[in-house]
Amino acid sequence: MRVLFCLVVLFVSNLSIAQPDSLFFYVNDDVKLPTKGVWEQTNKAGLDISEVAFVNWNAGGSNSISALLSFQSQLKYQFRHFFWNTNLLTRYGINKQQEQKMRKTDDIIDISSVVGYRKDTLTNWYYSARFNFKSQFTNGYNYPDKNKAISRFMAPGYLFLGGGVEYGKNIDEFSSYFSPLTLKATFVLDEDLANLGSFGVRPAEYDSEGNLIREGEKVRKEIGVLLTNAYEAQLFENISVKHFVSFYTDYLNNFGNIDVDWQVNFDFKVNDFVRATLGSHLRYDDDTKVLVETDVEGEYEEEGATVQWKQLLGVGVVVDF
Repeated sequence: MRVLFCLVVLFVSNLSIAQPDSLFFYVNDDVKLPTKGVWEQTNKAGLDISEVAFVNWNAGGSNSISALLSFQSQLKYQFRHFFWNTNLLTRYGINKQQEQKMRKTDDIIDISSVVGYRKDTLTNWYYSARFNFKSQFTNGYNYPDKNKAISRFMAPGYLFLGGGVEYGKNIDEFSSYFSPLTLKATFVLDEDLANLGSFGVRPAEYDSEGNLIREGEKVRKEIGVLLTNAYEAQLFENISVKHFVSFYTDYLNNFGNIDVDWQVNFDFKVNDFVRATLGSHLRYDDDTKVLVETDVEGEYEEEGATVQWKQLLGVGVVVDF
């Protein structure tokens, strides 16, 4: 009995010290695939703070302080010719200037998930399906007016769901995705914003006396074509870049009128904890109209859609875990 017990302990010990290559089988000298499902998770939390203060500064200026809190999580699964990648990105930024109320500078919730399968290791083409959801945490305002919110959580909220084909020699670093059939759902769950017809939903209808006949649409559905491209590279030892762009057009409403979402982010690593980031985010959505102030103070009206652009620059502490 003792001999059997020792043999079992020895067998388990050998399994526990097995080399990582035991999790893989080799297709050829260059390609190896996992013999069982492999999960990999990475998390990153960051805090960027910037501050400007003036005391008897003859050129003038306004004291200010800004903070940007971010969290990213990535979960990957791979088994032979199958992969499943899920990403979570959240950011929230605030700014406080002298003699001004606190303002929001950044606010995003972005969840995406990609499933892909290829028939063998000789091809770089995958059958793929994608899911993406975007919204925000708190109310948005057309500053300095903070009496009337122009956006809220799930107003808007965007959901993309579709399937197609994806090309990528190294799918984690470069990929191009084409979906001929993608559902885009726009959520405006705030009643006031829905009644105004914000973000492309059908507005409310009123009679000649101003009585509500039909409430505004809270969910707008579209079916169209989605094309995306993603690229990630290490430019230098401590400098990396990430690029993502998507193009979407709806079959039924203004086919050929393309929604664009393009992000480019540079990461400058100072050491294991201190990093600088430089980012650009450009958007165009024909359903998102721009608000401009009228001749009456505090009142705004919608203009046509226009290009939206946001630039980010920050230095702060980043923790990987």
